[in-house]
Amino acid sequence: MKKRVFTGAGTALITPMNKDFSVNYEKLEYLVNLQIENRIDALIICGTTGEKSTLRYDEHLKVIETAVKAADGRVPIIAGTGSNDTVYSVELCNDAAAVGADAFLMVTPYYNKTSQAGLVAHYNYIADRVKKPIILYNVPSRTGVDIKPETYKELSRHKNIVAVKEANGNLSSIATTRYLCGDDLDIYSGNDDQTVPIMSLGGIGVISVLSNILPKIVHNMCQNYLNGNIKAAMEDQIKYTGIMNAMFIDVNPIPVKEAMNMLLMDVGPCRLPLYKMKKESREILKQRLRECGFMV
Repeated sequence: MKKRVFTGAGTALITPMNKDFSVNYEKLEYLVNLQIENRIDALIICGTTGEKSTLRYDEHLKVIETAVKAADGRVPIIAGTGSNDTVYSVELCNDAAAVGADAFLMVTPYYNKTSQAGLVAHYNYIADRVKKPIILYNVPSRTGVDIKPETYKELSRHKNIVAVKEANGNLSSIATTRYLCGDDLDIYSGNDDQTVPIMSLGGIGVISVLSNILPKIVHNMCQNYLNGNIKAAMEDQIKYTGIMNAMFIDVNPIPVKEAMNMLLMDVGPCRLPLYKMKKESREILKQRLRECGFMV
């Protein structure tokens, strides 16, 4: 079996901004510590939720380095280093590793996209040139590319490709991936609302948006399942479905940042082109937070 990056709940952490849209590194340190104090199992830095696509290269690396230093080895730091430029992604991976990242989260190529054979070539090219483990990220609703189970089988043969964050929403496909790859490829849910269903198919946790505001709840849900308390895990999956869905009432990470600001966490705005939520959506988000016991 390959070395496992983490088991349980990993937070796809937002990148806090100041009012002038510069990165708020002091707040980032605070959030890293808050997450760890609330029992999160891993932190994913500069992913989609972390607004990777609007960060300059120097900012990208500084955000990763800041998180690494704040975590101080307490949890794995997984850096978002995916790109639609294969060579660029290698450079970003190696620079992220140099500032302390423990692993990489690599989204499929987007816009220019590629075939299934191209995915194999793309990921193997990168995996041959890095020394840290790679978690593939499959989110066809954003990228227009869907990694097929047979492609996972081929990729799982590489020693550095160890897991996938699966957000294709297709449980039948995930079951086939598990059947074909077995223990050669760990599976994390990429959707909060499918955490327990995917764990029932052999998944080992979730890379979560919701855990930006409820880290202990998401950790406990995963841990309960892993410890055999499936009823408790299932109850939390259902109980928090409303707020899970509200995290995607607008384009991620707009709602989660809005929720954190409602909870007085002062994480700032999203960078353009992401824009503030409509009043109607904000009211729905407030109601879902109240259902979770928050006073907003």
